[in-house]
Amino acid sequence: MPALYVMIPAALLIVAIAIYIFFWAVDSGQYDDLDGPAHSILFDDQDPSHTAAVDEAKGAQMDEAGPPKKQEPPHA
Repeated sequence: MPALYVMIPAALLIVAIAIYIFFWAVDSGQYDDLDGPAHSILFDDQDPSHTAAVDEAKGAQMDEAGPPKKQEPPHA
């Protein structure tokens, strides 16, 4: 019986912490887009903010003589 005097408040404290963490996650946007990550693996689109390959390709085209040529993407 004396163990219940310790275990019940401890259990209530753990539940309160779990509820606080859940509401913090909801408020911070953790559950805003549940379908996006699952569908993103189906598309081959590159990140538009990633421009290193584009800059490298433009540099290679500028090194060649004449106007820049349109390059075909490599095929798998």
